[in-house]
Parts: sequence; C-alpha cells; structure tokens
Amino acid sequence: MSNIQWFPGHMAKAIRQMEENIHLVDIVFELVDARIPGASRNPEIARIAKDKPHLIILTKQDLADPQQTAAWIRYYRSQGKGAIAIDSRANVTPKQITKLALNLLADKLAAEQAKGLKERPVRAMTVGVPNVGKSTLLNHLVNRKAAQVGNTPGVTKGQQWLRSSKQLELLDTPGILWPKFKDQETALKLALTGAIKEKLYAKDDVALYALGFFRQYHADALQDRYHLSTADLALSDVDLLLKITSKIGMRDDYERGSERLIQDARRKKLGGFTLDRAPQGEVTASD
Repeated sequence: MSNIQWFPGHMAKAIRQMEENIHLVDIVFELVDARIPGASRNPEIARIAKDKPHLIILTKQDLADPQQTAAWIRYYRSQGKGAIAIDSRANVTPKQITKLALNLLADKLAAEQAKGLKERPVRAMTVGVPNVGKSTLLNHLVNRKAAQVGNTPGVTKGQQWLRSSKQLELLDTPGILWPKFKDQETALKLALTGAIKEKLYAKDDVALYALGFFRQYHADALQDRYHLSTADLALSDVDLLLKITSKIGMRDDYERGSERLIQDARRKKLGGFTLDRAPQGEVTASD
C-alpha cells in the first residue's frame, strides 16, 4: 500500500494566517464530515485554537449513519464542546448556529455588557479539512455566494471576513490538512470521503479499505448494490473487488472498478455510513 501525504505550500500559509488571526475571534467553528467525525478533526486546529470556545459542526449528515451522528454529538458535548449536525442549506441552520454560538459565549458577552461595552457581533473563525462543505455553509449563512463552492478539495485559497447577521461575523479560512497523518487509516478515510485530491492516492487502496468497512458494517448494502451472493462475501477483499469489477461490466479493469466503488460510496449508493465509530459507551443502538 502506498502512503498518502499532502501538505502543499498554501496549507502552511493558511496555518500561519490562522495563528496570526486567532486572537481576533471569540469562537472557533470547526466543521467536520459526519462520516468521519474523528478523522476529519485536524490536530493543528486544536493546537491553534487553544482555549477558545469551540463549536463542532458535523456537515453532510445526510450521507452519514444517523445513529452514529447522534452518538458523536453526545460524545463531543460530554467533552465540554458545543456540537451540532446540520443540513448546510436548511433555512433553520443560520439561526441554530447563531443561537449555539451565543449560548457558548453567554458568560463572556454578559461580562462585556456589565462593563458597559457596546453590544457587538460575535466573531467566529470557520475551519475544517478540504471539501468538508465549509463554503456551502458559509454561503448560506451570509445569504449570498461569498465563498467559492466546489466538490474538490482546495477551492478556498485565502481568508476573508463575512457578515452573517447583526449577531455574527465569520472569518473564512482555506481547508487544511496536517503536515503528516498519524496513521494511514486516517488518510484512507479522508480519501474515501473526498478530502484528498484523487491524484494523491491509489484508488485500489481506498476501494479495498471501503470494501473491508462495508463488509463488516453494511454487508447487505454491498450485496444489494452489486448483486453479490453470500459466497461472494466470503472472498478476500482483493477477489471481491475483482468480482464487483466484473459484475458492473468492467471485466478485470479493477482501477475503474475501484473508482466506481469510491463514487458509489460518496453518492450514498451504498446507504449512509460513518467510518469512525463513536467512542464506546456513546452508542445506544448498534449497526
């Protein structure tokens, strides 16, 4: 298996800018992919944010396992962080996020008011890995196409202030990965969900990882999508990938078969899924 690494110059620059600007904000909005609520949390963000109040926003919840999403929200809240799962385009989302931010900052804002300071909007820094849906959410929060939107990682290149409402101002930042992945499973999860550019990973490695996951947690979805038998599921991951490649009419072109499997997973053709299991004790029902 080839190692996946990606840390181009613009990401190093983005981290420096975050370090320079963190003192300007009251709170950090950290967007994470609901399919990988742990793996899509960048440790560099935790380092930079330090003791700033934190709101973890789980995006793409429609693509994730709802039971796992609920368990992850409970977990993060048990750790003293604000957490919410959202539909980035829903009309209620701006109000939900603003209300949560104001609640998390209630003591600070009350102290400012007690000192006689003028009421002001909350300032939030929005951060997250590439392709987590940050630009889509920001455009909805400010009700205009202020941030670029794309379905490939690395669309946002600079930092900019955006006005959401009288109560909220947002500092947009580019999506950033960290200099070195702590393990290749994290890299595979990020690749499968679209946070890493395709030219930087071997598709068959990612497809084989996906097969292992779906075989364990969503075998029925795998069987239904590719018309597999119970005997097929007993094959090794490599042989199963070749079987699927053949069944979808690509003969032995496992590279194309791998790409199809990855795209099927991303497009919910295999159902909603969450690659990161919530910490033990937080899930009330099993898959």
